[in-house]
Parts: sequence; structure tokens; C-alpha cells
Amino acid sequence: MKQIKIGTLIGGNDAVRVIPQIIDYGFETFSLTFWQTTGGLNLADLASRVRAITDPKNAAVSSLSVFGNPLTGTGANADTLASWERAIDHAHLFGTDLVTGFTGRIVDRPIEESIPAFTKVFGELVRRAKDRGVRIAFENCDMGGTWERGDWNIAQNPTAWEMMFNAVPENNIGLQWEPCHQMVSLIDPIPQLKKWVGKVFNVHGKDCTIDWNVIKEFGIHGSQQFAWHRTPGFGDTDWVRVISILREAGYEGSIDIEGWHDPVYRGELEYTGQVHALNYLKQCRGGTFIPNPK
Repeated sequence: MKQIKIGTLIGGNDAVRVIPQIIDYGFETFSLTFWQTTGGLNLADLASRVRAITDPKNAAVSSLSVFGNPLTGTGANADTLASWERAIDHAHLFGTDLVTGFTGRIVDRPIEESIPAFTKVFGELVRRAKDRGVRIAFENCDMGGTWERGDWNIAQNPTAWEMMFNAVPENNIGLQWEPCHQMVSLIDPIPQLKKWVGKVFNVHGKDCTIDWNVIKEFGIHGSQQFAWHRTPGFGDTDWVRVISILREAGYEGSIDIEGWHDPVYRGELEYTGQVHALNYLKQCRGGTFIPNPK
């Protein structure tokens, strides 16, 4: 079994500037993200420049991600679908076989009303990806939406996942899973991961702290915040159990830290928190790999 690698998310447009400054802290993978569009970026050139940095350090690009609404194709999302296509076509140049993002959504309509559009758009994208040896995965973030209303993403809970995977029943479509987005909905991530681990293609390293005393006194619809997104090592998730479940299922992907959310380790402390998370997750996976005696 290959070692589960630990990395971080980096904005694709910033990758060439940022990666050289942080790679020597020990990040093993980089998930390159784009918000709504890859724009006029030359992905082939970006791939060459990024790999010139990562390859000598034995680091890798774990995925390309396009976070937008490819189902509407309007406004700032006009290029999102085309950006998915570009990412799929260029993934091999980055050395990855994984393209991820949001499903999109018919805005402010119940999730089930987005399934026909999802089936059409991602049925075609999944076939395009399969022809190129690429897998597609969806982050499980609700982006502030509910079952009845919202924007951006329908892949927010297991009921939606079942509908999505039944609509597009291919083996190269799965999840970019993280415990945090389930915990803020008061879902226990451990039994969920055990059930769905076969569909987990990538893990976002983001944690959550829940204040159950606030929930008991004010509920979840009151004026008091009851959950905070956290950098791993500062939240409530049992990452040893998460990694054990992944290993037992034969997972050989990465856990990529999704920073920029922690209420404490932010601003000038951002990479203090991220490097702590990097080292913490490496310990949770068992520390340094030690070969058995021959």
C-alpha cells in the first residue's frame, strides 16, 4: 500500500509564487484550485512550471479543482463548464488523474430538481474524463444551502450522493470528502466515512469544533454560532480513526489541508496552523514510514 500523502490547497493562479515558499516545510501534495474559471490561463504552461518546482522535491499535484456552478452557465459561472473540460483535458500534464469541484445547482430550487441538469452535464463530463483516464469528485460543501434552496452544490449529504451516483453510475465519479462539512450539519463523520469510503477519491483536511452547550441552550437556528471550521489538529475530528478507515479500505490518495477558515490560526498565523496540521496529520498516519526487516 502506498503512503497516504499530506498536502494543502493552493490557488492555481498563485501556485508558481506560493509553492516554492512552503514546499520545504514538508508538504507532499498540492491541490490546485480555481474559483469559477481557469480564465485565460495557459494550463499546459502552468503544469510545466509547477512540475519544475514539485518534481525535484518528490511532491505531486493531487488534483485540479473548479469551484463554480456549471449547471447554470450564467454570469460569473459562464466559463465554469468549459473550465471543467480544460481541467480534464490537461490533468495528465500535472501528473494527476483527479478533477474536482462543486456539482452546481439550479438556484434556489430543491435538490431533486437539479438532478436532470446534473445528469446531462456530468454524464458528458464523466464520459470525457473516462476517455482520458481521469476521475471526477465532488466536495461535500453545502455553501450555505439547504435541501430546499441554495446555489453552487447539491453534493452536500448522503441522500444527494445516492441520487447523483444513481443518475451517473460510473466508477470514475466520487467524493472529495471532508469531516467538517458534515459536522456543521451535526452528522457524525466516522460512520459516514465507513459507509462511503469506497467513493472517496480525495480528502480535504479541514476540521470542525462544535460547542454542544450552545446547541443545548440556543439550538442551531439561533443567534449564537455553534460550529467553527478548524485546521486539523485544532478541532474535534479523530484523524487517527479517519486515516485508519481510509487505510483499511485501501485508500492511496492524499489528505490536502484546506486552510483559510480557522478562527484562531488565520492572518499572520495561517501557515503556522497549516504546518502544525501537516505534522499532526503525518503523526496520525503513523509517522515516518519504516520498512520491515527482510
